Amino acid sequence: MNEKASEGSIRIADDVVAIIAGLAATKTKGVTGMSGGITEGWAKRASGKNVTRGVSVEVGQVETAIDLRVIVEYGVKIHEVARDLQENVKEAVENMTGLSVVQINVKVEGVDFREEAPVTEERGVR
Repeated sequence: MNEKASEGSIRIADDVVAIIAGLAATKTKGVTGMSGGITEGWAKRASGKNVTRGVSVEVGQVETAIDLRVIVEYGVKIHEVARDLQENVKEAVENMTGLSVVQINVKVEGVDFREEAPVTEERGVR
């Protein structure tokens, strides 16, 4: 976002929008994780950046578009989770940055089949 003011301009970096979107996405019920894909995984591992995994953004002066790649929980209604995800991310990004979110594309790249394993208590050495 570039706002001309008497003191200068304001520009919100792509990474800032990506971090906000990624955090909002992971807090959405039914989303178990973000999917970075093979090439993104290698790039993030090399650079040490993992916060924006599964998030791509394009930030203009007053608008932004966001692409999300997610893994959903088995048994959820995927279309409802995707809709909630779009709403949560849009609200978070618009409230925190003042940018208008014009598009949020959701690509479901996996389903998490893990069940909660029962916790067993181990005592000492056998």
